[in-house]
Amino acid sequence: MSPNYIRSFSEGCLRPPTVIGQFHTLFFGSIRMFFLGVLGFAVYGNEALHFSCDPDKREVNLFCYNQFRPITPQVFWALQLVIVLVPGAFFHLYAACKSIKQEDILQKSSYTGFYIFSVFLRIVLEVVAFWLQIQLFGFKVNAIYMCDVGALEKKFNITRCMVPEHFEKTIFLIAMYTFTVITVILCIAEIFEISCRRLGFLKTQ
Repeated sequence: MSPNYIRSFSEGCLRPPTVIGQFHTLFFGSIRMFFLGVLGFAVYGNEALHFSCDPDKREVNLFCYNQFRPITPQVFWALQLVIVLVPGAFFHLYAACKSIKQEDILQKSSYTGFYIFSVFLRIVLEVVAFWLQIQLFGFKVNAIYMCDVGALEKKFNITRCMVPEHFEKTIFLIAMYTFTVITVILCIAEIFEISCRRLGFLKTQ
């Protein structure tokens, strides 16, 4: 791929053809990633080390932590961010290869339809991620986790485990739900903006 294609691709990703799309890029790329990268590490970085059960033994702690966290929240949200970026990345790669200018995307019906499809696909992926987050993490992190250690052939099948900074994790969890909802709203608003531009209610950039 030539440098011109790479430049067109990067410009398309950073400067979508709609005003709301550009705000979405700013919100998604800056605020959401900063929140996850910096604050997410501060909240969840040492969770496995401070997760303790009764009896406080390494094998019990590790077994119960793996049961408590089938996937760590940081990994899940990082995968969510990457997967949600894929539809837009494919569109802008296509536009770069076809030498489609950003201002021409809303002028031709086929380009507009392809772009709307990529935005709609982002919405679907965000909704699926929202549902998976509910299944994996719920809406609240409890201070006590009851772990089934029957597979370890312990005397007691159920043991109590202490979850560190559970209140901070609950706040962070709600924040990530909120970010997902905001992103979905922005995507819907972007489709609405495109429709208004196509119908002539708004001036095309």
